[in-house]
Amino acid sequence: MLPGMARKPRIAIVGPGHLGTCLAMALHRAGFVIAAIVGRANGKSGQRARKLAKQVRAEACASFEADVVWFCVPDAEIPRAALDFARRLSWEKKVALHSSGALTSDSLQVLRRQGADVASVHPLMTFVQGSRASFAGVPFAIEGDAPAVRAAKKITRNLGGNAYSIRKQDKAAYHAWGTFASPLFTALLATTEDVAGLAGVKGNRAKRRMLPILRQTLLNYAALGAAAGFSGPIIRGDIETVRKHLRVLRSAPAAREVYLALARAALRYLPAKNNSLLKTVLGREA
Repeated sequence: MLPGMARKPRIAIVGPGHLGTCLAMALHRAGFVIAAIVGRANGKSGQRARKLAKQVRAEACASFEADVVWFCVPDAEIPRAALDFARRLSWEKKVALHSSGALTSDSLQVLRRQGADVASVHPLMTFVQGSRASFAGVPFAIEGDAPAVRAAKKITRNLGGNAYSIRKQDKAAYHAWGTFASPLFTALLATTEDVAGLAGVKGNRAKRRMLPILRQTLLNYAALGAAAGFSGPIIRGDIETVRKHLRVLRSAPAAREVYLALARAALRYLPAKNNSLLKTVLGREA
């Protein structure tokens, strides 16, 4: 089937976690036949696989007929899962994909040797329990064997995503970029809540009161870019205010370290008055 892609391929999803669930539902809505949802036979993974399979009209089994097998398991499990499935299926004229942001398509080398075309296909998006992310407009970084890359790009377009090619040697930096964009950004928000506690605002109240400024900051960044969207004491060169911040943050040492790191980054990447003096103040506080 894959040469020419005359019809939408039958797809099996291995790993019914947050990404696998979101992907299976999106593929189903886009008109793809989901051949199987594969989880571990016992435990929560198997339960999730059976539940998801019902939702997308698939089988919850490890023996199936599919044109594309998409591995949505944690990075450390990809080689093991590929080896396991190398023994179960015939891989001639099949495509195998994985969605690790850090690993290359070579993690599926065992399936390549069995005749499969392989690729890594990573959506630059976050997937968490209790939230169903959309793939519309999401960039997908893709690298691998040419037939698998072509198949992945067509699938991605059907999901409303934007596929682009990435070099194998750029995967680690790409994943670090994505980590800054979401998980470490979330860590910054958690740190921000901790600082709100110093001002007597705690828990959900802190989150609710932060949301307007967070939304406007992202809107400013989207419309104007980082430099034009930057505000506050550093761009004004307000050294005394920065000193006051650092004094009060002595009671929150972890947040103080984050403040220092981000303030130094601001001096490196963003406009600031009194740049040299601010560097001196921040250097003394290290």
